[in-house]
Amino acid sequence: MKLMSYWLDTVPAFAGGTTAPVGGKADVVIVGAGLTGTSAALTLAKKGASVVVCEADVVGGEASGRNGGMCNNGFAQDYRIMAARFGNEQANQLYRAFDAGVDMVERLVREEDIDCSFARTGKLKLAARPEHYDKLARTQEELARQVDPDTRMVSRAELAGEVGTDRFHGGLIFEKGAGLHVGRFVRGLADAAARRGVQFHEATPVTGIRKTGAGTYEVATRRGKIEAGQVLLASGISSVGPLGWFRRRIIPVGSFLIATEPLPPEQLDRIMPRRRMATDTKNIVNYFRVLPDNRLLFGGRARFAVSDPKSDMKSGAILRESMLDVFPELAGARIDYCWGGMVDMTRDRLPRAGQRKDGLYYSMGYSGHGTQMATYMGTVMAEVMDGNVDLNPWRDFDWPAIPGHFGKPWFLPIVGAYYRLQDRLK
Repeated sequence: MKLMSYWLDTVPAFAGGTTAPVGGKADVVIVGAGLTGTSAALTLAKKGASVVVCEADVVGGEASGRNGGMCNNGFAQDYRIMAARFGNEQANQLYRAFDAGVDMVERLVREEDIDCSFARTGKLKLAARPEHYDKLARTQEELARQVDPDTRMVSRAELAGEVGTDRFHGGLIFEKGAGLHVGRFVRGLADAAARRGVQFHEATPVTGIRKTGAGTYEVATRRGKIEAGQVLLASGISSVGPLGWFRRRIIPVGSFLIATEPLPPEQLDRIMPRRRMATDTKNIVNYFRVLPDNRLLFGGRARFAVSDPKSDMKSGAILRESMLDVFPELAGARIDYCWGGMVDMTRDRLPRAGQRKDGLYYSMGYSGHGTQMATYMGTVMAEVMDGNVDLNPWRDFDWPAIPGHFGKPWFLPIVGAYYRLQDRLK
């Protein structure tokens, strides 16, 4: 079993980077080469800007390589809760931003000819308890009436045509949902940006950002300094660099995944006949899908813990147990990959993007919906930096610091215990 990301192990290394020292001037410096940074770099380069991207690891090596490759529309929260909080008009505008994110991914795949197995197979949200089905049905009724007619309910009796297990009590289908090989996608975006002149510096963490008297920014790295007219922070929960302001506002949550050996097509036809992106309704959520090479990916929070090889192994064992609870017939399937890491979550599980008082631009906090929203917001923030501020759907959202949180998630075990209790009681 490999303790590494399936996405990064099954894609060629990024060949468009430079080993030259960091220096000179650029119109824009982007911190982070995940989906936000690569999509923003590509959009800015198309506008004629000179762009430099500094990445502490490798392209797509952080949160963009720690997801299920699911490109789904819809909120992390219940639509009815969002409508009650914001009103139907604003809730619908925000919901459509996630729709636009899926459309954006599809458009970029087509325009840049990225071979990443993008397919709109739809998303299936599975009711873990009977009462969860009733809640999903009420939500779907509002969704269909207000903003998304491409949703429908599947009863427990009909579920066999969707997923080969009796573990669930029906579900909600979002037809706009899609899946893709996210490693190939993010590397494809970086390749497209590099072809247009963007300089990528991998293994180059940013160590400081200072505003100069001339109104520009001096961006310091371990490989040199560069002067930038604008800076976009697309670094998520990076533990390196001058990002303390963001660390106090983001909850880093572990995301862990396993992938089986390639499975026989006839077995996949039994357990996932429509190849949808599937997730359940538990607080400690599990999600699963079929990968392009016929493996089953199974992921979830598993443990509220940091990621390291020992921790990932423990999380992988929990995920395998959960996978067999859903699909007992996979008891003999070998687990080929196990990996994990921290992803960025905000308190209300909504992204944040905009410009700070010091002029720095940022976009992060995608809270488990990063494939489509990071791609979308990278593109949007490139437009915002070009003066089109109204395109940012999160521009009016405040972002207070989390009381008692100074960057190290000391409270994660408490949160995990609470959610486990909720899953047992509800």
